[in-house]
Amino acid sequence: MEAVTEWLSVMPPEDLPSVCVVTQPIGETDPTATADLLSILSSLTAVSLVTIALPDDSHLWSEYEIDEVSELPMGASIPVAAVRFVRNQFRLARAVQRREEELILFYGSMTYILPIVAARLSGKTVVTEPRADVPLSLYLQWKHRVPTIVARILAGSVRVLERTGYQLSNGIIAYSPGMADQLRLYSYEEKLYTDGARFVDTERFAVSKPFSERERVVGFVGRFAEEKGIRTLASVATKLPNDITFRFVGDGPLRDWLQCKVKSEIDAGTVEIRGWVDHDEVPGELNELQLLVMPSEPTEGLPTLIIEAMACGTPVYATDVSGVPDVVRDAETGLLMSSRGPTEISNRISEFVGGDEICEWSRTSRALIESKYTFDKAVRRYDSMLRAISQKHHR
Repeated sequence: MEAVTEWLSVMPPEDLPSVCVVTQPIGETDPTATADLLSILSSLTAVSLVTIALPDDSHLWSEYEIDEVSELPMGASIPVAAVRFVRNQFRLARAVQRREEELILFYGSMTYILPIVAARLSGKTVVTEPRADVPLSLYLQWKHRVPTIVARILAGSVRVLERTGYQLSNGIIAYSPGMADQLRLYSYEEKLYTDGARFVDTERFAVSKPFSERERVVGFVGRFAEEKGIRTLASVATKLPNDITFRFVGDGPLRDWLQCKVKSEIDAGTVEIRGWVDHDEVPGELNELQLLVMPSEPTEGLPTLIIEAMACGTPVYATDVSGVPDVVRDAETGLLMSSRGPTEISNRISEFVGGDEICEWSRTSRALIESKYTFDKAVRRYDSMLRAISQKHHR
């Protein structure tokens, strides 16, 4: 933080526009991602937040000016979600028109076309920053509830709305080049910025337990859900040698299924299932692992947990999608999955856990985070991007 203060004394932020961040229901997404973005922006300029269904206990209420247009989440059923989505479009549009900020940053979902149009008609600079492949995420959820063709049509409609949002924006920020490629954003190359990657608190997420002192434990931390590859991980856990323990940390809709699937391994002591932990406890959990394993679907841009694990000196074995390869560099800071087959995953885990190579990956993982993904680095990147976008808009 001292480095940021010193730098801002040289690069005063007076000429930066004030920013209003507009995001989807925070209670249904990763609250850490939104909090991180607000923290970065508030170091540069005045910031406010327009959102939906912000939890009553969120610390954001006391830190920022917030306009909550609805207390209701999107809803579990597709018809209810559709009705609330349309209603929220109008509410967000009115909120955006009332705001005095010069720059409106739409974060997470690009499907809120009415508020984007309202911002453009009000003469504001519009920036879109996706967090994930939203249409694909929705398709993976919907295909279990409606016929596949219906799920494809609905997801395709969301994709059209999303592309329209990109087309209307003055600037697009992606976490990394890999994410931009996955989301096919290079067709907007003239207004695309691919260095908006996340940051991690390198003091909280640090190496508290030396890698050489860690047991032969690998694992997963997060939500036990379909898109996280939990079914694949359950099969992986049953195939590992008895001297490697697989630890599941978290909770979710597949918790009961998972416990039944690996019951014999739990009884044998080769698999552990722990409950959900607060974010403050995550660094300690990551410091117990030799390898974090994430065979998730290609829905996320750059999962927070990956950079948090690497900051703790824990290499990552993850799916080769989106922004992941920009951070998880194969045989350098971890491993990339060429296949999500349980046998191949378990074989590669067995090959590297406890060896000299993975010890080196621990060091290079931490070094990469320190070189690029600190708070100071993120503030400087966003300062440069916001200045460039604003200058282009006002030419």
